[in-house]
Amino acid sequence: MGGLEKKKYERGAATNYITHRARKKLQLSLPDFRRLCILKGIYPHEPKHKKKVNKGSTAPRTFYLLKDIKFLLHEPIVNKFREYKVFVRKLRKAYGKSEWGTVERLKDNKPTYKLDHIVKERYPTFVDALRDLDDALSMCFLFSTFPRTGKCHVQTVQLCRRLAVEFQNFVIASRSLRKVFLSIKGIYYQAEVLGQPITWITPYAFAHDHPTDVDYRVMATFTEFYTTLLGFVNFRLYQSLNLLYPPKIDTQAEDELKPAEGKEYAMDSESYLERLSALSASLARAVAPTHEDEVEVDEFPVEGETAELMDAKKKEQEALEKHKKLFEGLRFFLNREVPREPLAFVIRCFGGQVSWDKSLCIGATYDTTDPSITHHIIDRPRLDKQVVGRYYLQPQWVFDSVNAKLCLPVADYFPGVLLPPHLSPFVTEKEGDYVPPEKLKLLALQRGENPEEESEEEEEEEEEEEEGDNDKEEEEEEDESEKEEEMKLQKMEEQKMEEQKTQSTQNSKVLPVKVTAGKVRLEDKQRLEQEQQNEEKRLAIMMMKKREKYLYKKIMFGKKRKIREANKLAEKRKAHDAALKEQKKKNKKARQA
Repeated sequence: MGGLEKKKYERGAATNYITHRARKKLQLSLPDFRRLCILKGIYPHEPKHKKKVNKGSTAPRTFYLLKDIKFLLHEPIVNKFREYKVFVRKLRKAYGKSEWGTVERLKDNKPTYKLDHIVKERYPTFVDALRDLDDALSMCFLFSTFPRTGKCHVQTVQLCRRLAVEFQNFVIASRSLRKVFLSIKGIYYQAEVLGQPITWITPYAFAHDHPTDVDYRVMATFTEFYTTLLGFVNFRLYQSLNLLYPPKIDTQAEDELKPAEGKEYAMDSESYLERLSALSASLARAVAPTHEDEVEVDEFPVEGETAELMDAKKKEQEALEKHKKLFEGLRFFLNREVPREPLAFVIRCFGGQVSWDKSLCIGATYDTTDPSITHHIIDRPRLDKQVVGRYYLQPQWVFDSVNAKLCLPVADYFPGVLLPPHLSPFVTEKEGDYVPPEKLKLLALQRGENPEEESEEEEEEEEEEEEGDNDKEEEEEEDESEKEEEMKLQKMEEQKMEEQKTQSTQNSKVLPVKVTAGKVRLEDKQRLEQEQQNEEKRLAIMMMKKREKYLYKKIMFGKKRKIREANKLAEKRKAHDAALKEQKKKNKKARQA
């Protein structure tokens, strides 16, 4: 029977992918093709059978899905890219001929494009946009700290700054911040918006040095899309809280700020954004809220939900409400050496009031002489003039209190005191993991226990042991001479006993035989059950298939390794604590001497 000849690489996986021909198909330059792929969210794919797709070749190549490239053919932005190429060519020609009127006309008619349709296309629902907001926020916060150099456009930096400040103000108004962590890279924040956890990182406010090995054009393309997305999200979030957008400072809060401050510290065009970015004033609402009596809403159980689950949910909700009001009623003052923006943001997110020296930044609401200040945040060894009735604390107390969900004891955070470790709230220890003592202490505080009393008792016991050791040393020195004499006498007696034994063995030739009464052996039921379980487990492993047995062994190996690592860390901590104790003892003895 004859038929069509089946040719290689003309069906199946080989026809689903396309290589560098994708760019030729779209008739775009490499930078434009890269920009288009970033904006549309199309990325290269790694085929399962690379050799088949590459038509027998093993050369390294980048593969795109053919359906993605066909999808790009109908994108309206492609025409805008072509129009922009024509615009650049005409502009260069006009500059070359010194036709300044044409240059102005061309600049007025410069082709522009919008990314609104792409945002709607990539995120059909608002929740989808919130789930993908982590990278957008991190990139916008990064670009907002860039200096005004030639690496990126000034307009982009200003736009990123405005959007970042707007999002921070929303988080403050909704009190949706949950976790904060100070790392080497920057400050990690996590907020819960409409039930979706959003995590982003903000860099520290240091002088920025542009690295040479980073392609800023690629980053700028991502930022171009992320700013459009964040603009949409901010507008929707402000609408959900009945806030005006673009945000405006509440008239009552605006009256509290000094009227001449804007002119002193910023230009007229920037003073409003600077006051908004101070994060010390509340935002104006679209409709003024009416104060009505709170009515308790009846709660009905969902299908399959028990009373215990309902109680657990209610307790969780109460704990969350308590966490949101952590700093309510407290007034903070920030010294000039502490990082103002992150501290002001965190304090305001949990209901606290914050201010700083008016010469430091716009937005100061009260001075350092205010008698109602409860907490003064400083980051220096000591302060010469201290006011009675307020706590002087290091900045870490604010972040640790937020993560612990309670106001921690202030004694560990006084100026000049060695700070406790800053534990990450993003790490959750599972069963068998190593838990540091500081975390155990924190968990005890959350349960309502007082671990300080236990630590004091331990210290007293240690002191008693030390005193006992000193007494023993003195007694040992006195008894050394007596022991030496006793040892001599014992040696004499042992020699006599050995001589008597040798004489008795020579005289007696028959071996002594003793008959002892039998004892009833009690069976340990628990041990027998354990043995039976172990035997059943061993037989079950024997009956496993080869693949299942391999997976089981792999799982058990991972568990054993985790236990080994936890034990290793526990031993390290034990050795560290022992070394610290020894050092304390030496220092104490040196002081006594």
